[in-house]
This record gives sequence, structure tokens and C-alpha cells, in this order.
Amino acid sequence: MIIYGHRGARGEAPENTLAGFEMAYRHGIRHFELDVLLSADGVPVVIHDLTVERTTGREGKVASLTATDLGRLDARHNTTPWPRPVGVPSLEDVLRACPEVSHYQFEVKSDARGRLNILCNRLTELIQRHRMFESVAVTSSDTWFLQEIKRRNRKIRTGFVAGRRFPRPVTTARRLDCSYLIPSWRICSAEMVQQAHRHDMHVSVWTVNRIHDMLEMEKIGVDSIITDFPTSTRIYFDNRTSTQERLTYQSVKSAMG
Repeated sequence: MIIYGHRGARGEAPENTLAGFEMAYRHGIRHFELDVLLSADGVPVVIHDLTVERTTGREGKVASLTATDLGRLDARHNTTPWPRPVGVPSLEDVLRACPEVSHYQFEVKSDARGRLNILCNRLTELIQRHRMFESVAVTSSDTWFLQEIKRRNRKIRTGFVAGRRFPRPVTTARRLDCSYLIPSWRICSAEMVQQAHRHDMHVSVWTVNRIHDMLEMEKIGVDSIITDFPTSTRIYFDNRTSTQERLTYQSVKSAMG
């Protein structure tokens, strides 16, 4: 099972901060989901909300603050406790901090059309410059944005984020030529997974925080899960694999006498 850290490691460190990404990276996490918005000076920054209030306690829109301003804020509000101040990072900051990540999901939130257009250009440039065609999927629930990314470079992989069963997520993702389908785990079904796989889509479900639900998603065939607790989830699956291998070895040894 592939494990993506949600907003870095939202349940283990402040969300969408260098502290969270670095902590999970040190513990072996190599797949991350994160949120991308555009700062006032046109820099892709990693933050979920269109405003900074929830995570920093300050007022203001991301669109009205520069990347430097955002980096100076303290993003420890309403999130996992952390001993040191942590700001809102730029996307480039995260890439530098975690140089050997296997795969990212860059989720783009709905925003003003003009700002989305600029962000589309910035992300296309970044992926091309770093040659990240295999290691990034740009995801969104905004179908216009996904079309625009493909229009700029068809080599960039995209993913449709779905929170509802209707309109049918697989049909929408296929129409948009997406490589990834990212449904809420609550709407995901074996039938949906099978349909997506028939069209060669990777199915990645969000946000799964209970082991029981993870095992249910594994049972219906999803390819990956996005979780707030990536490091503890990885420990569980690693231990399970080790136990299974040990039992298999003991069974073989017993059969051989």
C-alpha cells in the first residue's frame, strides 16, 4: 500500500509546513499530498485555505500577501502542537527540503480564474524545469484548471479530486484525460476502483486515518491512501509485512521438516 502524507503530516506536525514535510521525510515517507495557492507576488505557496486565519491566527488573504510575508507568519494555530514557529513555505522550499520524494500530489484549490491561470503557468514551468513528469500529479476538483494544465503540456499527469458520487468521478476523470482519480474514501467503492483501473487510472483515496478504513480500502483495490498520520501508518504496514514474511518462512521451514 502506498502511503501519502496529507498536507505533509497533518496529524503529526503543523499542516503544509516544512516542519511537517521534514519530519515525515526523516521517517521514510516518500509520497506527499500538498495544497498549492498563488501568493501576491506570483509564487506558488503551500497552504490549504484562501485565507491565513485558520492556521496562523492572522487576518488576510493569501492573494494579498507575498511569499516572504507568508514565510514570516507562524502556522501553528489550530493544528498539531509544535515547539518552534513555522511559516507558510513556498513550493520550491518543500522540494528543496525533500529532495528524493518518489511522488507528489500538488492539489490546486479553486480560486479566481486569473490567479489560477498564472498558477497554471508557474506549475507547468516548475515541473518542466525540474523534469518532474513522472514524480508529480497536479490534482484539483476544478475541471477548468485540469484542462488548462493539459493544454500547456500533455506530459504533465493530472488527477481529478472527487467528493461526491455524482457526476460520476470516473467519467469526469476520463473526459479530462486524468491519470489519477482521487475520491474521498467515503464515496469510493470496488466498482469505482475497477472502472478507474480499466482506464489505467491510479486510485488514491483521502483522507483515511483509521487502520480499519485503510484495510477496507486495501480490500477494494485502491492503489494508495492519503492520511494525516503517514509515519505511524507506515510503521503499521511495515510491521504487518514483516510478520507475514516471518510466518511464511516458519510455514515453509516446518513443511521441509
